[in-house]
Amino acid sequence: MSTNSFPSISVIIPTFNRSKFIQSCVLSVQKQTLQPNEIIVVDDGSIDDTWSILESLGFSMFGKNKSKFQYIRTDNKGPSFARNKGIKLAKSEYVALLDSDDVWMEDKLKIQMTSLREINYCQRISHTDEIWIRNGLQIYPKKKHKKSGGNIFQSCLELCCVSPSSAIIHKTVFSDLGYFDEELLACEDYDFWLRYSVSNEFHFVEKPLLIKNGGHSDQQSKKYWGMDRFRVFSLEKLLQNQKLEKNQRKAVLKELVFKLNILMIGAEKRNNMLFYEEISKKKYVYQCLLED
Repeated sequence: MSTNSFPSISVIIPTFNRSKFIQSCVLSVQKQTLQPNEIIVVDDGSIDDTWSILESLGFSMFGKNKSKFQYIRTDNKGPSFARNKGIKLAKSEYVALLDSDDVWMEDKLKIQMTSLREINYCQRISHTDEIWIRNGLQIYPKKKHKKSGGNIFQSCLELCCVSPSSAIIHKTVFSDLGYFDEELLACEDYDFWLRYSVSNEFHFVEKPLLIKNGGHSDQQSKKYWGMDRFRVFSLEKLLQNQKLEKNQRKAVLKELVFKLNILMIGAEKRNNMLFYEEISKKKYVYQCLLED
C-alpha cells in the first residue's frame, strides 16, 4: 500500500535523560511498515548521550537540512513543553505521539491509519490497545484500565484512559482545544483527553500496537506524591468549560468530591494537616454544589 494513500504524519518524541531507551524507541518508528513523513525528537535538556545515539540513527539538528529525522534541544521545562514544542513544529496533517521509553509494533501506524480511513477520518483522536511491561516483566492491567472508543467522557473523569504513545491526533484538535497544559507537572495527558472528551468521540483500535515500559525511577508517578492533586486541578478547570452539559457538570463535581476525599485520606496518613484542611474546605464546597 502506498504511503500516498494516507494523510501525512509527524511523530513527536519528547525525551529527557533516556539514552537507555531512546534507540529502541526510535528504531520502532523507523521500522514502521507505513513510514511517517517526519520524526521530531524534542530533548528536554538531557545531560546523557541522547544526542550521540540519535546522530548515529541519522538525526540532524532541527533546521540544519531537509532530513526527515529532526532533533531539537530545549531547556528543561517538562514533558508538556517538550511535547507541545514538537507538535507546533510538525508539518503534517496528523501527529503521532510517542514517549521515549515506549516502542511501537512495526505495523502500528499502518493499522491505525487504515482503520481511520475506513471511517473517513471522522474521529480526530485515535488510540490503540497496549502491552504493559514493568521492570522487564509483562503485567496485566485491571478491568478499570480497559481501553475503549466512542464517548468515553465518564472514563476520562476517573483516570487517564488514553496512552499518549498510542495516540494519533489531527492537528485541528490543537487549534480547537489548545495544547497540553504546561502548568501541570504530571497528568497533563489526563487533562488533555478530558478536555477533548467533553464534545468529541475517540477512535479506538482494539489491538495491542504499543509496548509501554514502566517501573523506572524517572516516571512521573514516582516523582510526585498525590497524583490526584493534578487531576483535581484539571477537573476544577473543566468546570469553567461552557460546553459542559448539565449531566457532565454533575459528573465532574461527583469525581471532584471523590478525588478530594482520597487526598484527604492521604494527607491524614502523612499528618499533613494544613493540606488536609485546604482539601476539606474544597470538598465541602463541591459537595454543596453537587447537592444543589
